[in-house]
Amino acid sequence: MDNFAYFRPSSLSEAIDQASAEGRDVLAGGTTMVDLMRLDVQRPDGLVDITGLSELEGYEIGTDRLRFGALARMAEVGDDDDLRAACPALTESLWKAASPQLRHAARLGGNVLQRTRCPYFRDTAYVQCNKRDPGSGCAALDGGVTSLHAILGGSETCVAMYPGDWAQALIAFDAEVKTMGPGGSRTIPFADLHVLPGDTPEVETILERGEIIISIEVPVSGAMRGSHYLKARDRESYAFANVSAAVGLEMEGDSVKDARIALGGVASVPWRATAAEDMLRGKVLSEDLAREAGRVAFADAVPLDHSAYKIPLGADVVAGALMTAHARAKGEN
Repeated sequence: MDNFAYFRPSSLSEAIDQASAEGRDVLAGGTTMVDLMRLDVQRPDGLVDITGLSELEGYEIGTDRLRFGALARMAEVGDDDDLRAACPALTESLWKAASPQLRHAARLGGNVLQRTRCPYFRDTAYVQCNKRDPGSGCAALDGGVTSLHAILGGSETCVAMYPGDWAQALIAFDAEVKTMGPGGSRTIPFADLHVLPGDTPEVETILERGEIIISIEVPVSGAMRGSHYLKARDRESYAFANVSAAVGLEMEGDSVKDARIALGGVASVPWRATAAEDMLRGKVLSEDLAREAGRVAFADAVPLDHSAYKIPLGADVVAGALMTAHARAKGEN
């Protein structure tokens, strides 16, 4: 790890000024940043520690909106009984995202900005990584092992997978991100925060230099109470998803009034399966229909040499999540 300057601002405006300088990064929980610095993947000249900004802490479970401060900890939010009742998928995705130690350290604003776990990105012995070194190539696409790479949203320059869990629940329920930066404040639909790799995989979000996430807000919807986050992984203890699904259902009698489906472990960015949602609305949910929705969710997948297994597994995960969400929406679970 290279030497770096350390800044601990006492106000948000001071934090923005310090973070706007070239070569600096923002530090919150540090569970990703410190790892990447130790691996020599990121080498910032300075870190701006925002954990002293109390106005970015806390969260509120309102009747119309849920508001999460950027510095709220994964553990405190994931353990909240009121949130669990309001939207099980949000708490389940936090619980299944990390070990207890990490959940007590990690902050929500940093969690949604975590970087890929692609081994070719994280190991600098591999010189081919367009995300780490633009223009150098992609070791995964050049004969690499691709079992953990994206089958949705990838490009000819990068197939790295977005690794987060909570982001899938956020995108499923139309979350928004509130930010503050040198140009002032803005509200970003969560679906627009992350950027597809295209020809510039090194650009991962639309955040500008010095722009800091203040909070994440989620409008309350009828599909929240009947929601579920299902995660298939190599082991039941802390592990990243092979495939995951955040789903929510609102029922009108026996018919699906609203459906929300987002996919994890399979895409280059948090991924909303809108076609699968559309085919469910107005229909009576059955196990066969849930399986069909799973197949529709992966209809556009482009598997790599070692990742074709994600398609049938993903369809099963979506179907299983839908059936649990259906039971919850009907008050049976």
